Amino acid sequence: MHKSSGRLLALLGLVLTFSLIAVACGNDDDNDATPTTDLVQNEGTLQAVKDRGHVLCGSRDDVPGFALLNENGQYEGFDIDMCRAVAAAVFGDADAVEIVPVTSAERFTALASGQFEVMNRNTTWTATRDGTEGANFLFTTYYDGQGLMVPASTGFTTLNDLADANICVSTGTTTELNLTAVFAARGIPFNPVTFEGFDTLVPAYEEGQCEAMTADSSVLGVFKYEIEQDGGPDQHIMAELISKEPLGTVVRDGDTEWAQVVNWATMATVQAWEFGLDSSNIASYNGSDPNILNFLGRDGFDPGLGLPSDFAIHVVQQVGNYEEIFNRYPQLGVLEGSVNDLWSNGGLMYVPPYR
Repeated sequence: MHKSSGRLLALLGLVLTFSLIAVACGNDDDNDATPTTDLVQNEGTLQAVKDRGHVLCGSRDDVPGFALLNENGQYEGFDIDMCRAVAAAVFGDADAVEIVPVTSAERFTALASGQFEVMNRNTTWTATRDGTEGANFLFTTYYDGQGLMVPASTGFTTLNDLADANICVSTGTTTELNLTAVFAARGIPFNPVTFEGFDTLVPAYEEGQCEAMTADSSVLGVFKYEIEQDGGPDQHIMAELISKEPLGTVVRDGDTEWAQVVNWATMATVQAWEFGLDSSNIASYNGSDPNILNFLGRDGFDPGLGLPSDFAIHVVQQVGNYEEIFNRYPQLGVLEGSVNDLWSNGGLMYVPPYR
């Protein structure tokens, strides 16, 4: 062996010795310290929400059926009910929630800055948003796709019919990006007319400032329904969808415990539907199905999600199962046979087993 090699081995031995001493001393010190994992669990989002006494949920106030501030000053809609489901799971009280209205352009900044800890706001799950917005997308609550709507009197049926048209679109959204990308790829010139929200976009469309408006097809269905119910002209939603738009609940990155709480609170609405449980019968279930008994928190079952064992009962009894929530808002269309139907009915609603 070369002398230099011997010196190197000796040096490595000293380093190893001091490392072991340092580790031993460090372990002694850690006996009096709070482990990092416990710190996260004890002082994370869930505890902060409990300390406050209610959930802050970012949403919107201008889309009937999804999220609307009604004439009585109350928020209502599919997305609002998903916010209420989280409150019911955490507190046993679906009303323990405050809705924070936020624009499309500001929603991710508001989420990251802590203005709310849950967001249900027609927000599409994309790779870029998942990777760059500090956002954690959870269970998809509504499968959608972007479409275009025109007055039926125009006779327009295809995208090519909209060459050089003014098209109303919400700014700061994937809707705006999709519109630009698809029309550019097909060589169809158009003029985007942008708005912050539907409270200004829809009136502009009805006044004829745009030949067409674009949004998620579910939202177009809502406003088609509203316009025609109010005595306005018939509307036509073009058959072609130009994107996939999976919509669902969003939380901030970095808090797994809170993400689990919100995810399972939301998915409980679908699981109850699959089990045949709804707001009228979930509390009185007296069967022996072990999967349902687990779901109801009977016999001490606790999967360790940070929720009360009977959280699903509170969610469904106070807010409803997924089918009840969906059918509560006729603007959303027909659930049966759609992609948002249960997986066992040919739809996409499928949740992990609760066991």
